[in-house]
Amino acid sequence: MDLRRSQTHQNARWKSVGLRLQRRDLLFAMSRWPKLFSIVLLALITLGAGVILQISSQNADLLIHRIPPPEGLKDAAATVGLDYEDVALTTGDGLRLAAWYIPSQNGAAIIAQHGYHASRDEMINEAQMLARHGYGVLMFDARAHGYSDGDLITFGLKEIADTRAAIDYLLTRPDVDAGRIGALGNSQGAVTLILATAQYPEIKALVGDSPYAALQDEIATGVKAFTGLSPFPFAPLIQFFAERKAGFTADSVAPIHHIAQIAPRPVFLMQGGADSLIPIDSGRRLYDAAGEPKALWFDPALGHVQFDTARADEYERRVVEFFNAYLLGEGE
Repeated sequence: MDLRRSQTHQNARWKSVGLRLQRRDLLFAMSRWPKLFSIVLLALITLGAGVILQISSQNADLLIHRIPPPEGLKDAAATVGLDYEDVALTTGDGLRLAAWYIPSQNGAAIIAQHGYHASRDEMINEAQMLARHGYGVLMFDARAHGYSDGDLITFGLKEIADTRAAIDYLLTRPDVDAGRIGALGNSQGAVTLILATAQYPEIKALVGDSPYAALQDEIATGVKAFTGLSPFPFAPLIQFFAERKAGFTADSVAPIHHIAQIAPRPVFLMQGGADSLIPIDSGRRLYDAAGEPKALWFDPALGHVQFDTARADEYERRVVEFFNAYLLGEGE
C-alpha cells in the first residue's frame, strides 16, 4: 500500500514538473513570436520595396528610350496620295532624322512635329490640310522615334535640335521664302516647338495643340497613361530613375518659362477640357504667360490632341486663317 502510494505520488510530481516545463516552453515560444513576426514582416517589406524599385527602374527605361516604328510608316504618306519627297535632316549633334517634305506652292512652309511615342505619320491629316492651301509641309520623326537616329527621349529638351535641323533644311529650299516659316505641333511636339520658337527667330508663327505647361505637371498622369501603373508609389520613383538615366530633370522642360520670348511673333494654342493626359489648365497658363499676339482655343468637350479630328472644319479654318495672316500677310 505504501509502495503504491509512493509511486502514485512520484508520478504526480513528474506530471507536475512536465506541465511546468510545457508551460515554460510555451511561454518562451510565445515570447519569441513578436520578434519572429517583425523579422518576417521586415523581409516582406524589403522584398516588396525591391520589386517596386525594379518595376520603377524598368518602366523608366521604357519611357525614355525609343520604341520600334509603327508598321507601315514608310509607306503612310504614299498610301494617302501625298505629293512628297523623302528627305533626311541632320542635327547639330550628328543624328539623322527621317522626313517627308511636301513642296510649297505659296512660298511658305510649316514644320509639323508629332507627339511622344508617335511618328511623322501622326501629322498626315494636318499636312494634307495645309497642302490644300498651298503650304509646304516638313514632317519628320523626332530623335528616338520612327526611323530617325537616337535612343534617348528628353520630352522636348534635346528635341529642340531636331527643330533646328528642320529650319536649316527649309532655308535651303528654293520654294520657301525664309521669312515665311511656321510651325505646328501636337503634345510633346508642341512643347518642343514652343522651346525652339523662343530660341530661333526663323519661326514666324506657331500653332500648338495640347502642349503641357511644364513636364513636372504631367508626370503622374503620364505614368498612368503610358505604363498602366498607379501614380503612387510609382510616379516619383519612375521620375527618380528616369532623371538619372537620361541626365536631365523634369524641371528643365517647362515651356511656360520660355513662351513669352516668342513675342512679337504670334502663338495659337489649343486645349481640350476633357484632356486626361495633361492638366486642363495647361493651355490657359501658357496663354497667360505668352506675349501678344496670341490666341487660345479651349473646347471643354475635347480630349488630348483631338481638335483636327473632332472639329476638323473649324480646325482647318482657324489654322489656315492664322498662318495666312502671319505668314502670307492676308487679313492683317
